[in-house]
Amino acid sequence: MTELDPNLHHPTRLTVLAFLSGCQEAEFGAVRDYCQVSDSVLSKTAATLEELGYVKAKKGYVGKRPRTWLAATRAGRAALAGHLTALQQLAAAAAEAAGADR
Repeated sequence: MTELDPNLHHPTRLTVLAFLSGCQEAEFGAVRDYCQVSDSVLSKTAATLEELGYVKAKKGYVGKRPRTWLAATRAGRAALAGHLTALQQLAAAAAEAAGADR
């Protein structure tokens, strides 16, 4: 059985990484809006995921306005895939155990 990733137990970390896995990169504001969190919560979450090597942040400008883009790394995508596989295995094992009790 694949193990759950303890770094992805936090719902915001899981949501951010899941969102980023669906695109090459996303602007900070788009991720914030999708996750329905404040700038500070997303900033702390992104910093944690970046320290883990799951997310890469890139800073730049659009005109004169500073912008931050976030992207899932290869390691982040692999961690998410493993975590989701473990969740599916857990659900299947529970369903099988529940069916065996009937």
